Amino acid sequence: MDITLHKKSNIEGHIKIKLIPGDYQPKVDEKVKEYSRKANIKGFRKGKVPTGIINKLYGKSIKADEINHLISHSLNDYIKEKDLQLLGDPIPEFEKTEDIDWENQSEFEFEFAIGIVDDFTYEVSPGVKLKKYVIELNDETLQSSIKDIRKQHGKMNNPDTVEDGDVIYGAFKHIESGKDSETSLELSDVRKKDKKKFLGLKKDDLLTFNLRELTDEIVVARLFTMTLDEAKELKGDVELIVKNINRVEPAELNQELYDKVLGPDNVKTEEEFTEKVKETISSNYGRESDYLLNRDIRNRLLEKTKINIPDDFLKRWLKHSNKGKVTQKDIEKDYTHYVDDLKWNLIENQIFRDQKMKVEKEEIAKAARNQIINQLGGPSVADIYKEQLEGIVNNFLQAENGKNYLNIYNQVKDEKIMRFVRENISIADKKVKLEEFKKLVAA
Repeated sequence: MDITLHKKSNIEGHIKIKLIPGDYQPKVDEKVKEYSRKANIKGFRKGKVPTGIINKLYGKSIKADEINHLISHSLNDYIKEKDLQLLGDPIPEFEKTEDIDWENQSEFEFEFAIGIVDDFTYEVSPGVKLKKYVIELNDETLQSSIKDIRKQHGKMNNPDTVEDGDVIYGAFKHIESGKDSETSLELSDVRKKDKKKFLGLKKDDLLTFNLRELTDEIVVARLFTMTLDEAKELKGDVELIVKNINRVEPAELNQELYDKVLGPDNVKTEEEFTEKVKETISSNYGRESDYLLNRDIRNRLLEKTKINIPDDFLKRWLKHSNKGKVTQKDIEKDYTHYVDDLKWNLIENQIFRDQKMKVEKEEIAKAARNQIINQLGGPSVADIYKEQLEGIVNNFLQAENGKNYLNIYNQVKDEKIMRFVRENISIADKKVKLEEFKKLVAA
């Protein structure tokens, strides 16, 4: 067998594999004998079918199967032996094998296009300066959160007339198209200056209004069960017949509410409750800040790390590896995202190798355990399942043919890489208000 690498450039090339009979024929002969021993062919006793008959009936397919099997393993072994860092997988050059005569041909040549990872350098040092945006928790936000908690655990009633904050259940009909729906409209989804149209409405009242002028396409799509594009095109007036009015009376700040939200007897006073809510919000804000910082780190490294990408090969590989699932138009549309994800994966893997990082089984089990505990409702609920917890974790990691294990492995790996980067660059905290933070996230 002759395997050679032909480089077109530092990032593209071909691997050629040439076979002669001595490479594959012994395996073919062995398989023919195996068929002869197992074949059940009319006119012959089982196990006594002549190899000539087997060759005549199955020889061509046996030969093709064995050669394809040999090519696949030899290609993978060669890539490992030469330590080739490839982008995607090798792509068979099918047009060069279309005319193979499996029955009479004795020598074969196969060719695979490859994309190669070129050498690159990244910077992870104190010279990389980024900001971590820390959300300021003001009293207005805190009180708004407490108000939401009280509403979430409040009691529903049905008043006679609509007031601000109510939910109107009714029959909606788009006059021009005839589209109709019986559903709910939350007044909080209506623009502030237009809410007065609904205030004071009673059961069975009829109101005609232009829905697109009062709210956004997301609400319109939900009301009429349509796509956002369809909602954008929905023009003209809508009729509403009020069927019912729903109002939530906020729960009182008392022990019953404290126990529902934080567990029995964890807090006793309004001050303690407020402090716990504050801690929870701060923790949530912390996760949001971490998410934004990680995004900024990724963007910074992508921007400053030059990696040569074989665009023609990559586009071809994306189409080849997603047969029938994506078109060339889809690839061109999303190509920038494909490339960014690929580059980030290359940078992460290079950091992982350079720092000689490892992900141990114990770390994977711990991460899976924490994830399951959170899904169960936190440590207090998990105590109920304490004896079964390890079994649940093991079953989870073995499920989905190892997919869950791989997902947790990658999660732990990504966290290690990001922790290393954060510990070795310069990060300065900057306090911002919630609205400013939302704009930064949306940017």
